[in-house]
Amino acid sequence: MSQPLARLRLRLTAWYAATFGLILLLLGGGLFLSIRAQISRQLDISLRQATRALQGAARIREIERRTARGNVVDAVDELHIPDRTLYLLDPDGTPVKPGVAPAWIEAAARVAARDSSVDLQRDTRDATLRLHAERFAVPDGRVYVGVAVADVMELEDQYAALIYAFGAAALAGVFLVAGGGWLLVRKATEPVERSMETMRRFMADAAHELRTPIAVIRSQAEVTLQRERDFAGYTEALRRVESEATRLGATVEDLLTLARADAGQRPVQWARVYLDDLLLDAATAARALAERRGVALEVGAFEETVVEGDAALLRQLLMIVLDNAVKFTPAGGRVRVDAATRDGQAQVTVEDTGAGIPSDQIPHIFERFYRGDPARARGDGTEGAGLGLAIARWIADAHGAAIAVASEVGKGTRVTVRLPAVLSSS
Repeated sequence: MSQPLARLRLRLTAWYAATFGLILLLLGGGLFLSIRAQISRQLDISLRQATRALQGAARIREIERRTARGNVVDAVDELHIPDRTLYLLDPDGTPVKPGVAPAWIEAAARVAARDSSVDLQRDTRDATLRLHAERFAVPDGRVYVGVAVADVMELEDQYAALIYAFGAAALAGVFLVAGGGWLLVRKATEPVERSMETMRRFMADAAHELRTPIAVIRSQAEVTLQRERDFAGYTEALRRVESEATRLGATVEDLLTLARADAGQRPVQWARVYLDDLLLDAATAARALAERRGVALEVGAFEETVVEGDAALLRQLLMIVLDNAVKFTPAGGRVRVDAATRDGQAQVTVEDTGAGIPSDQIPHIFERFYRGDPARARGDGTEGAGLGLAIARWIADAHGAAIAVASEVGKGTRVTVRLPAVLSSS
């Protein structure tokens, strides 16, 4: 794996984890504030309930006092509310039970006596205390102030437990997201890695293919310039340079075609096309090459076959298939072409009596720069760069066509191109 891609994966994984962590932070902060407000409300409610319990108990004791069975101050002693401290004071803020109260509680009692009730929070050296004070009257008309006090640290302890639990879950979630994100990033970047590897191989192969004709042209020119030659010598040298330049130009053209195809810069110009006419035109153009090589090019069955596609690209596809068939068929051999419509598909078949292709090489013949076994090279200077069938495959894929290759070493090859047919209208 390349270093830039590895860094990209790490960066994307870090972004996944950071984004998820930020979401958890925002969600946790909102949840914490919401729960904190809820717990604070519950604390205030519990304090009000404690003072009302104190009021109820005081009224009962006042009734019992009339029968000499109780005293209002006993209400404070009899009530046992966990984590709550209760005070009973008169309207002037004087403690009734217990006999002593902090000054700020006495002050709160006087405010409650005036305003009916009051809620306060006070920070002390050791704790933060929350108070609810409420005025009430007993049956004989006397007025008291009931006070309930709670330590807010109880609330803070609940906050801390909540933070620890959420923090542990969030940390585990971030690790899980980081691991899952790494796997997802690897999966998502695999096509990129394959594309980069294909591009690197493509560039290396292209450089190799271009280097050979350039080296031949350069060496031919250097040899020609080393000494004086006659007209025939210069003519022969220029012919060789022209041959290599032509080969170089064809390779460059093929590379540009594939580059435009990869970039989507060669759109298909859709139109109704007679595939049999395109095949006949391509066969006529290939016949000159076949005659030079001593190969018989036969035209077999030719039914009218109408398809939707780009005429120029489809003709190029047919020319590539025919060119390969002729070039790999030895002198005295035969190439036959047929066009027909079968089961709603237009079908073109090119069959030759050439050397054939080993079965293990057939899956690779459409790869760029693939030319099979070097021992099977034609050795006549007509070898291509191995780009023709790659272009043919691209054209077929662009048209929704299928290319099937059947071959047997020593007996020949049959290439079948199938495209969706269109019913022709008279």
